[in-house]
Amino acid sequence: MKILSFNVNGIRACLKNGLIKTIKTEDPDIICLQETKAQQDQLSLSLEFPEYFEYWNSAEKKGYSGVLALSKIKAKGIQKEFCEDETINNEGRFLQLEFDKFYLLNSYFPNAQRGLARLEHKLYFNNEFLEHINELKLKKSVIICGDFNVAHQEIDITNPKSNEKNAGFSPPEREWFSTLLANGFIDTFRHFFPSLEGQYTWWTYRYNAREKNIGWRLDYFVVNQEFIGNIKSSFILNQIYGSDHCPVGILLKEDK
Repeated sequence: MKILSFNVNGIRACLKNGLIKTIKTEDPDIICLQETKAQQDQLSLSLEFPEYFEYWNSAEKKGYSGVLALSKIKAKGIQKEFCEDETINNEGRFLQLEFDKFYLLNSYFPNAQRGLARLEHKLYFNNEFLEHINELKLKKSVIICGDFNVAHQEIDITNPKSNEKNAGFSPPEREWFSTLLANGFIDTFRHFFPSLEGQYTWWTYRYNAREKNIGWRLDYFVVNQEFIGNIKSSFILNQIYGSDHCPVGILLKEDK
């Protein structure tokens, strides 16, 4: 089974810039999209992708945030909230799909923003999210994918020293990701490639950053440690364009 995750930075623009070809070429069993910036009634994907079930969670605010999953396998259960805070729930940042052997969480974590103006909100979101997945993994294995809006280690960003006080690489954000792993979760890409450098998933549109590979690794597949043996590989599709992010993915081992 192949599962992909892709922050499309506006699905309507991305559809015009290669997303259809990407999905048809990569042919994932499930693809999770973040930052769709669209409502379900604003576009139809069924003609292009009739083989997929569509699962949406759009933000209340139009043109903002939003997540979407396309799956060839029908989900047994769907959940669009993980806490009781309506400020979080209304932003369309979470979609939980239940399958036979795991929960799949399509996640779009808040950006701490310039000057860390939204850091407190992000950490609140993160902690509520961690509480949820700690409870969830007691029932069934958990696969978390999406844009975490944090580069965890210095290896995950081109210029660590100059970004230490910036959103996405501030100490509190990085510490939370370390706490996530300490709670029994594994960053699948670093599991397979612990010291591989220059592997990024986001590049600013400015300064020819992508061509120079001046980037950040913000997009992840994270699983509970009991499930890591089911992961065959974890990868970054940095040759795929259409957004300021690129897709990431995992392959699951076949059932025997």
